[in-house]
Amino acid sequence: MDAATLALRDIHQPPAPSWWPPAPGWWLLAAVVLVVIAVLWFWRARRQRKRRAIAALFDQTLAAADTPAAQVAAMSELLRRAARRRDAQADRLHGDAWLAFLDHDDKPGSPAFAQGAGRLLLDGGFRREVDAAQVEALRVLARARFLQWMGAT
Repeated sequence: MDAATLALRDIHQPPAPSWWPPAPGWWLLAAVVLVVIAVLWFWRARRQRKRRAIAALFDQTLAAADTPAAQVAAMSELLRRAARRRDAQADRLHGDAWLAFLDHDDKPGSPAFAQGAGRLLLDGGFRREVDAAQVEALRVLARARFLQWMGAT
């Protein structure tokens, strides 16, 4: 055969690689993503369990108190325990200093403990008769502060 009769042909490219199975790097990336998702899910579930346990502790402690005065005393005890997480000396405060400490995290101008329903904490646990409506208003405030300080919000 002579060179003039041979037709030149283009170079044939190999076929493109298929998308399946993926390269080992993609498998590694998928495994890392799954591990991150699992860790985030576990962390979130653990936080939710902690929040529910803290809220249940508050609710069960108040449910165990049989009188409104005992409920006020229980709220005071729970708030003092939670306050130790903020300041180690906070449970030793009393009177208006204690109420001011409870209001410390609120917006300025809204002292709910010092001027509102929270004043019941000062002597409500020692009274013979305590209005149930006042105790309920205090319960809402105390529960919110307790959950905030215990890290459940």
